Amino acid sequence: MSDFLPAFARRFAALDKDNLEHLGELYSTDVLFVDPLHEICGLAALERYFAALYANVSDLHFELHGCDEVHEGEGYLRWTMSYRHPRLAGGRPIQVEGCSHLLWRDDRVYRHRDYFDAGALLYEHLPVFGRAIAWLKRRLT
Repeated sequence: MSDFLPAFARRFAALDKDNLEHLGELYSTDVLFVDPLHEICGLAALERYFAALYANVSDLHFELHGCDEVHEGEGYLRWTMSYRHPRLAGGRPIQVEGCSHLLWRDDRVYRHRDYFDAGALLYEHLPVFGRAIAWLKRRLT
């Protein structure tokens, strides 16, 4: 395995609202970032997305559980994201497990796709919607 993936993971986990200028060191200008809630094209749009994200949440951090390189230029990260939002879960910490599929060239990621449960991230913590989801989960089990 190359050193790229562990180094990227450490640098990504170190991002916060005060050092987002480092995104250009991690991602190519033509990056495509996709998760269950967003599709973002280009480094400038990604920088705006991260700035808005960090402006709306607190205590955002990633605990990395491992990385797997499929072959040169492609790999996966496994992680748990923790954050607080004043209007979700009464401001209590929310944790979501996920996985990122990354493609890179020239030491920069050009495709980043996150896989996680959007309900666990957001919907389950909304006042009315969260109760409906909890009810539905109880009915299905």
